[in-house]
Amino acid sequence: MMDVNEIRKYLPHRYPFLLIDRVTHLAIGESVTAYKNITINEGIFEGHFPHHPVFPGVMILEAMAQACGVLGFKTMDKTPDDGSIYLYAGADKVRFKRQVVPGDQMVIDAKFVSEKRGIWKFECVAKVDGNVAAQATIMCADRTV
Repeated sequence: MMDVNEIRKYLPHRYPFLLIDRVTHLAIGESVTAYKNITINEGIFEGHFPHHPVFPGVMILEAMAQACGVLGFKTMDKTPDDGSIYLYAGADKVRFKRQVVPGDQMVIDAKFVSEKRGIWKFECVAKVDGNVAAQATIMCADRTV
C-alpha cells in the first residue's frame, strides 16, 4: 500500500494534477490497483458541468496513466529524482461506460502487457462501485530528462 506521500516520490505530478490518492495493491512488473476519490471541491467541476458535475473522460484516462506510471517507476526502480520521466504516449481501445461524479471512488486496475524500446503498454479499467466506468490500453514512454 502506498499513501499520497509515497506516490509523490514516484510521480512528478502535483496539485491540481495528481490524480491518484492511494495505491492499494502493487505487484512489481505485473499490476497495480489505485484509487481516486472524486470530490465536488475539484476545480474542474466549475466548468464541467456547473449544474451536472461529471468528471471528464480525459481526466479518467490521465488517472489511469498515473497509476501505470507508479507501476512503471516501481518496476524500473526509478523515480523522477533519478532524471527519469514517464510520459503519456497514447491510448487505444478507449471506452467510457458510465459517468464518474462527485462522491464516487474511482478504482483503477492496470496490468502490464509489454515493453518495447522504452514504450510500456498497460490494460486499464476504472470502476466505481464495481461497475466499469472506463477502460483503455495505455502506453507510456520512459525518457531521461
